[in-house]
Amino acid sequence: MHTRFDPRHGRSIVLSAPLIAALTLTLGGWLVASAFASAEVFSPQPLAASLPAREAAPQATSLALLFDPAVRYWQERIMAWSAQFGLDPNLVATVMQIESCGDPDALSRSGAMGLFQVMPFHFSTGEDGFDPEVNAARGLRYLRLGLERGGGQPELALAGYNGGHSRIGQAAELWPAETRRYVYWGTGIYEDAQAGREDSARLEEWRRAGGRRLCAQAAAALGIAP
Repeated sequence: MHTRFDPRHGRSIVLSAPLIAALTLTLGGWLVASAFASAEVFSPQPLAASLPAREAAPQATSLALLFDPAVRYWQERIMAWSAQFGLDPNLVATVMQIESCGDPDALSRSGAMGLFQVMPFHFSTGEDGFDPEVNAARGLRYLRLGLERGGGQPELALAGYNGGHSRIGQAAELWPAETRRYVYWGTGIYEDAQAGREDSARLEEWRRAGGRRLCAQAAAALGIAP
């Protein structure tokens, strides 16, 4: 297993002048770190255990074309996982895009694993964290919980996914720079996907900040054209 490049930089929310100032200082670069690096530990639930059903906004019936080919490679599975966890498929694809760009073997320097870059402590004993189904079950359960704790606001769910659910109750100005970057990337990409755009200026920013290399590795791992 090779250590993979890991540009999971956030996307930001327009919330306050201090945050805007902080973003101005941080958007120039990218950071290698785990999406779950500062997330609180929770006891893994059996894969068969599902969260309570909830009312959800109408979900997309296909992924936006703006995502990289290695992410769209997983479209059928993303649609199934999204239905299972009551998530918008384009939000799931956005997280996959930033975390691994669709590489099921992605491994960060901090040990985050697989498609959704889940830290090892989120898996039960004997589970294969690189198995796409196992990885999605753990990662998307965490994303769903963050969305619920954030009152259905995608930007808070993304902040919680990157920095731990404790970030959801904090003012955005207090988030670490990595989390602000992650929310910056993620919300812009997701908004473009929701709008049905075929390309995304925010996604292109992420690619230029290091994501292009990650996606080339994902395409090679899947044996598809980048």
